[in-house]
Amino acid sequence: MNFPELRVLRPDLAFIAHWIREGSQVLDAGCGDGVMLDYLQTDKRCVGYGIEIDDDKIPACIARDVSVIQQDLEGGLAMFGDNAFDTVLCLSALQMVKDVEGILREIARVGRDAVVSFPNFAYWPHRVALLRGRMPVSKSLPYEWYDTPNLRCATIQDFAELADDVGLEVLEWVALHEGQPVTFLPNWRGSLAVFRLKKKQTSA
Repeated sequence: MNFPELRVLRPDLAFIAHWIREGSQVLDAGCGDGVMLDYLQTDKRCVGYGIEIDDDKIPACIARDVSVIQQDLEGGLAMFGDNAFDTVLCLSALQMVKDVEGILREIARVGRDAVVSFPNFAYWPHRVALLRGRMPVSKSLPYEWYDTPNLRCATIQDFAELADDVGLEVLEWVALHEGQPVTFLPNWRGSLAVFRLKKKQTSA
């Protein structure tokens, strides 16, 4: 897969891809159908693994020649050693796990840096829905309250505080809408929050 193909298929992933160094060792935690690893392997010569629990997504990963481990995120990172990867990706998956803090600590353990994205609950249509007495439904949160896989709802500020607590330094963050950066009122107008993070240096 080349970059123009990725940009058409997943503009959010196309934006994130420029943060991944060529030739990196990558772990994609919650890799879905393997699109991101497919691109990184073929266009940026990265190597690594995907972790995915959904039975329906595994065949797509295999068809893309992505090395995928069928495992949930809660236990999936335990098999890897400290600093095993240059970059750990957790893209639009963190909101679906119970132990968000635990997963982030594991990401900080196994990776030197990380990229994490999640639906921004502070996005203005979500706020309007709540003011109207309804749970939000949007492109970034496309489920009704009774069938959603999303267990956690966070804002950009919420995540920044938690990342700091678990030993991750925020290098930069961007709010995206339909794959494009939002610079004016990003916490209000961005439907997807994307963070680039680095493991904090510990003093000897």
